[in-house]
Amino acid sequence: MIKAAKYHIGQVVRHRVYPFRGVIFDVDPEFDNSEEWYASIPADIRPSKNQPFYHLFAQNDETEYVAYVSEQNLLEDASSEPLRHPEIDEVFVQKPDGSYKPKEIYHH
Repeated sequence: MIKAAKYHIGQVVRHRVYPFRGVIFDVDPEFDNSEEWYASIPADIRPSKNQPFYHLFAQNDETEYVAYVSEQNLLEDASSEPLRHPEIDEVFVQKPDGSYKPKEIYHH
């Protein structure tokens, strides 16, 4: 059974274990990445595949990158600290509450 995603596109979240945070730009209803990627996760924190996984424009203190994170390893981020990932402005508009909404795409 596939459960509904707890978090949504444009929401700012942080990782439960590792010191990074980011904004969600896509959601997979269940694991949809390579077995190699999955096997690279340390066994003691390797998540179940049967849950939503989130694509994040992520950042830590040193760098910006794209992360793929299981729902069980995410927490809502209510810090309101700005995100500096360069791709965020290409995809989202920041709302007054600090969350993001996808930009409207206009076709001419």
